[in-house]
Amino acid sequence: MRHAGLNLQMKTLAPVGAFAARTFLPAVVDLCSLPELEEYFGRLERELRDAGSGAALATWLGHYDEVQAVMDEVRARRYIAMTCQTDDPEREKAYLEILTVVDPWRKARQIGILRAFCQHRCVDSLPESYGVLRRSVEMQVRLFREENIARETEEARLSQQYQKIVGAMTVCFDGKEQTLAQVGRVLEEPDRERRRRAWEQMAERRGQDAEVLEEIFDRLLALRSEIAAAAGLSDYRGYAFARAERFDYTPADCLEFGRAIEEVVVPVCREMDARREKQLGIDRLRPWDLVVDPEGKPPLRPFRTCAELLEKTEKAIYALDEPLGDLFGQLRRSELVDLENRKGKAPGGYQSTLSEARLPFIFMNAVGTHRDLETLLHESGHAFHTLLARTQPLYAYRSAPLEFCEVASMSMELLAAPHLGNFYGEEELQRARRNHLEGILRFLPWMAVVDGFQHWLYTHPGHSRDERAVAWKELLQRFGGREDWSGYEGVLRSLWHRQLHIFEYPFYYIEYGIAQLGALGLWRRSLADPAGALDAYRHALALGGAKPLPELFAAAGLPFSFGRANLEVLVTAVREELQRIGCGAAEAA
Repeated sequence: MRHAGLNLQMKTLAPVGAFAARTFLPAVVDLCSLPELEEYFGRLERELRDAGSGAALATWLGHYDEVQAVMDEVRARRYIAMTCQTDDPEREKAYLEILTVVDPWRKARQIGILRAFCQHRCVDSLPESYGVLRRSVEMQVRLFREENIARETEEARLSQQYQKIVGAMTVCFDGKEQTLAQVGRVLEEPDRERRRRAWEQMAERRGQDAEVLEEIFDRLLALRSEIAAAAGLSDYRGYAFARAERFDYTPADCLEFGRAIEEVVVPVCREMDARREKQLGIDRLRPWDLVVDPEGKPPLRPFRTCAELLEKTEKAIYALDEPLGDLFGQLRRSELVDLENRKGKAPGGYQSTLSEARLPFIFMNAVGTHRDLETLLHESGHAFHTLLARTQPLYAYRSAPLEFCEVASMSMELLAAPHLGNFYGEEELQRARRNHLEGILRFLPWMAVVDGFQHWLYTHPGHSRDERAVAWKELLQRFGGREDWSGYEGVLRSLWHRQLHIFEYPFYYIEYGIAQLGALGLWRRSLADPAGALDAYRHALALGGAKPLPELFAAAGLPFSFGRANLEVLVTAVREELQRIGCGAAEAA
């Protein structure tokens, strides 16, 4: 296999060999060319009609998978290039060609093929192992409406504009232009006045684009409402749950999960806030007091360069598990990463998959913080999922439901945490573990806010901007901490603008909460049985999406449960571990 790396000058990923030899497409083909797409989709349609047995239908499905994998890899490469530099017009143009030309053509033609597959005379002759695939395809066919293609294209274009706007945000701090991620490091420094100035400058810069982001979101809301109505559903929430193939839980389950977090986790977080106020020696927490070390210690700075971050992370993962260390080494040598933060780069972090090569790509915005290290571990968990599931014969099974994808990533953060001694001395390592565990507790209420906000947004059609601001603030009052936002009410009103999922991936956030419980369950097992926990982790990831969601959790030895009883058990385990490593916050809670 040839190596692949990101060439920012050439605006592309270097070529990489296919995981398996092609059996349907030629070695050289342009599946962004509509005439070539017409040729090969036409061949697929004819072959499907001619399939006269279950075996022939399975062979056809392999050819269909090959076309989808090649097309998805082209799409992923262009998305990666665009997000790595959103202010490059060539990259933007190449990605928009996918959004506005290729995707619309593909959706209409592909759904016709999938409908014919569902109705094929031999479909019931396929083995039982195809059951998860058939359920998924049937849902896609049921939801598809040709008139929604143009709406979905515009939705994707608006999401790309959100990325471009946020990626361009910079401020002048310390006498130089810096991205918001770079200035955000200051919030970890002991100097409170300096933190306030940094926070205010970032908030002011975000506020400059608040109006245009509200306009984008208004347009997204309208489009999504139209998409749901065209599909015959009463609201977009119902459409989003069906499109995400949430066969195993309901909106009511999500809201009940939020109530459990409000009762079990929020009081613990507010007690941690009270202790933080006492340790900092202040009367009230302000928004710039939330990530600084409460004992006044300097920020954790685990690395200086991204090369150092990669090298040390590989050693840490090897210390955790040699097979996973080998996988990370493969990823590192292939240079399938872009870690550095810079102006014009899209926000956040992600792992994308080069579908034909069956290789992962990791995107980040690292600025030297401990959170960057956690992010790399998180995205590495996704990468391990891609690599361990790459031998699944069906393309659809080389990825998993998002709720389990995030178990892969969040578990890696927790399992690798004790092995970060090459980044830190013992005292700093304990601080890092404390911050991570406390961060998990603090994340769950934030997840409930983001998820609950989206439930409100899409079940209150025609609401005004003021009404949604009120709904947002009410959720923050239910799930938020003790910090005082006096004088910054306008910032609080639009705080949700920072959460890209609300703009780009509606209703994709509850997955993080469900998965966090799964990851905590695996971590809890690892405390008593580290080898067993790792074996279960690798085994479950290798299944990809070949099993329904509850069975994937079961394969990892986990209950598929996000009710109050399971939540209480896991929160208790976190508090006990915090107490064991000497965290007074656990005692205060």
